[in-house]
Amino acid sequence: MTNRSSHPTLSLRIRFGGDDMLGPGRAELLERISSTGSIAAAARDMGMSYKRAWMLIETLNAMFRAPVVDSSRGGPGGGGAILTETGQTVLAQYRALEARAIAAGAEEISNLQAMLRDIPDGK
Repeated sequence: MTNRSSHPTLSLRIRFGGDDMLGPGRAELLERISSTGSIAAAARDMGMSYKRAWMLIETLNAMFRAPVVDSSRGGPGGGGAILTETGQTVLAQYRALEARAIAAGAEEISNLQAMLRDIPDGK
């Protein structure tokens, strides 16, 4: 039989030009920062280096008119990170667009899935 998921997924990547892009990885990073309150914790959860996560946040902050993440350095009181109002809006707009794309393409995704070849023994 097949190892393929019975529920295919659709990944949406928006390219604004150059390296300015918003996609599933950056959206997940924003969500994890929102839930953990920490860039380091979000990076660990995603199996990503802190440096890579910080570079992605710097890119996102530079892309939009206002920063998407606000962070404070660690210390005796500890540091942290939060999504700004802009960050919350960017994430919400991305997820809404993603949901619309999935809904609009559901029939085509189903048709494509029905055409997939069965892979015996997962080979």
